[in-house]
Amino acid sequence: MIEVLNMVDLKTMEKSKYLFKIYYIGKSKFFGSQRQSNFLTIENCILKALMKKKYIHNIKLSGFEAASRTDRLVSARGAYFTCILEKKPVLMEINSALPHDIGIWAYTKVPLDFSSRYNAVLRHYIYLVPKPLSHLQNISSINIEIMHKACRALEGRHDFINFSKRGKNEVNTKRDMESVKLSIDGDFLIFQFKSKGFLRQQVRRMVKKILELGIGEILYDDFIQLLDPLKVFSYQPADPRGLILWDIIYDEKVKLSEDLKSKGRMESFFLKNKVSFNFKHQLFSLLQHHNFRE
Repeated sequence: MIEVLNMVDLKTMEKSKYLFKIYYIGKSKFFGSQRQSNFLTIENCILKALMKKKYIHNIKLSGFEAASRTDRLVSARGAYFTCILEKKPVLMEINSALPHDIGIWAYTKVPLDFSSRYNAVLRHYIYLVPKPLSHLQNISSINIEIMHKACRALEGRHDFINFSKRGKNEVNTKRDMESVKLSIDGDFLIFQFKSKGFLRQQVRRMVKKILELGIGEILYDDFIQLLDPLKVFSYQPADPRGLILWDIIYDEKVKLSEDLKSKGRMESFFLKNKVSFNFKHQLFSLLQHHNFRE
């Protein structure tokens, strides 16, 4: 009996915890990132791949933990998770069991008490407004300067309960926003948000109200009132398709190793889809605007 226990202890000691960096595209077939019964999610796909390639044999004992959760149609370039594996990971082996919409492209070994969620120092989200700026300007004039002003007002420590989906168990709704930036890239508005943590739907709700302010649907004073936790406001968040979990930062001791083949797999997938969508954009532009005659 003692020999059996020693063998079990030895096997447990040989297991190691790893931090993985992943990308995924928020297509409608995925019902968000968090695992759910009877629904396809990002986590379900990753766990299935780890099981298939025999990196884990029991999900509960694997200590799987995602650093952040994202809603349906939200994408990520730098999401993270930790997991205790039974052998050293080979990323392309795991990726071979994943759909091309999901991929692991960097990793590092971490202590067993490391938490991908709670050890995060900073989270970085980007929101690309789905509608081109030229299209928005055709509908209404846009005050870019007042939108910049609203971004600056959100920086610092605030109670963001009115910029979140209210939950019964949400106790602390105060967050420190390190930076909120707005820029224009070509014909698109791009927002960047950096904070150690965000409330559910916080980024999309901030974008929603900044855009409403920019096109004159609300006044600046109305926007500022949203920071008053004693008042209650009900509204829908911005389109989830524009949101990207860009990266999560850990302290300098955490040094990830990028896998070149896995990163190449990711970039090849992005390029293939970029070419496809550029062609479709040009096709519909021709159909809409040009009148060719023989």
